[in-house]
Amino acid sequence: MLSRGRLPRRAANSFLTTKESALSDHLPALASEHLHAIDHDALRPAFSRHKPRILILYGSLREVSYSRLLAFEVKRLLEKMGCDIRVFDPKGLPLPDEEPASHPKVQELRELSQWSEGQVWISPERHGAMTGIMKSQIDWIPLSVGSVRPTQGKTLAVMEVSGGSQSFNAVNQMRILGRWMRMITIPNQSSVARAYQEFDADGRMKPSSYYDRVVDVCEELVKFTILTRDASAYLTDRYSERKEEAAELEKRVSLTSI
Repeated sequence: MLSRGRLPRRAANSFLTTKESALSDHLPALASEHLHAIDHDALRPAFSRHKPRILILYGSLREVSYSRLLAFEVKRLLEKMGCDIRVFDPKGLPLPDEEPASHPKVQELRELSQWSEGQVWISPERHGAMTGIMKSQIDWIPLSVGSVRPTQGKTLAVMEVSGGSQSFNAVNQMRILGRWMRMITIPNQSSVARAYQEFDADGRMKPSSYYDRVVDVCEELVKFTILTRDASAYLTDRYSERKEEAAELEKRVSLTSI
């Protein structure tokens, strides 16, 4: 009598026909020379001892900006956790393509992004989405500079503030962008509802479950940054890109030999 959910060994193996079994190790579409065995040592490099470098972006220019207040609350928490922090002020940043990339604010943002090992993106939710100010900052960070992808392998935490009930539209959008920028977006996130109630007259966040969640996100970001920063180049090393680079190299060699 078989226990529920179990198949006799012969029945389980019969799911693969003889022909399918023979083909299971034959991958005609695979360029095997570019498929590398997993290097366990590369996944566990010695940890760097310098402070994790974190860049914080926020998405509002209002005089009383709750995303900015949250950004500086996050800065204090991350500094308490031993990080080196920079907060980018978006004031004066032109719209994407309005000015050349040589614009001083664009250069400042790009240099900070390159400097960082992890980032925090904090946006208000406006019309059910992140703000244009937040999106403009992300759009000014290039996907690639030459052969270098400036954000690839960096960690990312996403947070939002809203004036009404709790929502996750902005953080969900920023997650999509983080993935597009090839960043390691941590699982946890923060959404602060009715943000006008969550900060005191000095601009400090009050004790609450929202505050506790912000601490959780900061703590998780630091852990993921320390865990991945030294292995990020290996973690983001891709079969398709190794294959493409080999083809480009072969093409260049062929041209020079003519």
